[in-house]
Amino acid sequence: MMAVTLYTSRVILEVLGIEDYGIYNVVGGIVVLFTFVNNSMVMSTQRFLNYELGRHEQQGASRVFSASLTLHLFIAMLTFLLAESVGLWFLYNYIKYPPEREFAVLVTYQFSILTTCANMIRAPYNAAIISYERMGFFARISVIEAIAKLAIVYLLAVSPWNKLISYAFLMFVVVFIITFCYYLYCKRSFPIGRYNYFWEKSLYKRLASFSGWSLFGGMANTAASQGLNVLMNIFFGVTANAAMGVASQVNTAVYNFVANFQTAFKPQIVKSYATQEREYFMDLIIYTSKYSYFLLFIICMPLYVCCEEVLSVWLTNVPFYAVSFCKLMLIVSLLEAIQGPLWMSVQATGKIRNYQLLIGGMILCNLPIGYVFLKLGFPPNIVLIIKIVITVLILIIRVIYINRLFSFPTVRFIREVLVKISIVTLLSSILVIFLPIQIDTISSILAVVCILFVINCLLILAVGVSNKERLLIINQIKK
Repeated sequence: MMAVTLYTSRVILEVLGIEDYGIYNVVGGIVVLFTFVNNSMVMSTQRFLNYELGRHEQQGASRVFSASLTLHLFIAMLTFLLAESVGLWFLYNYIKYPPEREFAVLVTYQFSILTTCANMIRAPYNAAIISYERMGFFARISVIEAIAKLAIVYLLAVSPWNKLISYAFLMFVVVFIITFCYYLYCKRSFPIGRYNYFWEKSLYKRLASFSGWSLFGGMANTAASQGLNVLMNIFFGVTANAAMGVASQVNTAVYNFVANFQTAFKPQIVKSYATQEREYFMDLIIYTSKYSYFLLFIICMPLYVCCEEVLSVWLTNVPFYAVSFCKLMLIVSLLEAIQGPLWMSVQATGKIRNYQLLIGGMILCNLPIGYVFLKLGFPPNIVLIIKIVITVLILIIRVIYINRLFSFPTVRFIREVLVKISIVTLLSSILVIFLPIQIDTISSILAVVCILFVINCLLILAVGVSNKERLLIINQIKK
């Protein structure tokens, strides 16, 4: 998926051009602004499904699935109405685009709405697959989706119609087909996969209550990502959106690698809490945090060092600010990789009201602070620098909060996770500074990537893990 995403981004930018690519990025961002309700429901669905399955309550899980699908259908309709009213008003009055591209922008916006609604309806099925830990199907369908998006690149190149409209339409077709595949698989594979409408006030209330408190956090995350993208458009136009789009594509492709790793652990984190296996619960949080960072660091470090050269080879026309945006986004991703298991553990408890208000409020600060700095005349990369600072503060607050919530072993987390990853990162950075690295050809890029990959793996093995972990890793390699 990572390879296909990076390749398709390159060709799509080349085929669409910087202007149309920037338009698609910002127009799609407007629709995403209305999805924070759905994102909170996804978290609610996954949490309650994992909890019921952890207690081996099959009937309870079936009712949670049907109720969540009912709510997702309602949210999809609400999103459609909001996007066709408030969203259109915002598009016409605040988004900058060439007047002659108005029809293409409008049609692209409509397909973006349909794509978003299809993704919303898919969410409960995706949650069921992850809750049952069917990672084989999850991997296969993800690869199929990536290949389908690769096929879009070819169709886009030969399409005689407007490229921007064609791209938006083909993306919708792919998402619709994949959603239908999720539906068929769940219906045939799981006892809970058949939808039955019913009304049980207490269950809907529990789902809505959990998602309601997740709503503020979801809204804050959406504002921090898509809201900043809109700010870029207001202050710097579609060229800055194109640069942010490139950085987002790189970041998404890279971060998905570790996100899928964490996805495999999320059901176990919730189920171990439900069955009160405290020691296993704590081990999962700590080890998932550490190895999430290391997996991402192995990829990010070479990419950070060779960022300008990689983008020059990858893209025929590199948007201004794209290199700076990519580097800063990689740092944000590394910081967020550590924190994934922390917020998963809070979700497992179900006590999320104060947590969401606190963390969501801090995330939301990205938008007004970014606006102030841009208004003062700072360059666009200042918004990502602000995001890095806020993400570090959020990490500190998260650790303190979960320590008070369920006596999280903070000292152990600092010793086994934060200290270990800091030592590896520091040593790797020092080596990069003093190594005579010269990057001027594709072969030299590959050589640097391979060298840094080997160095980082050895550093992680030497100082990033305990003796017990090291022996386990060595034994697995021997096998």
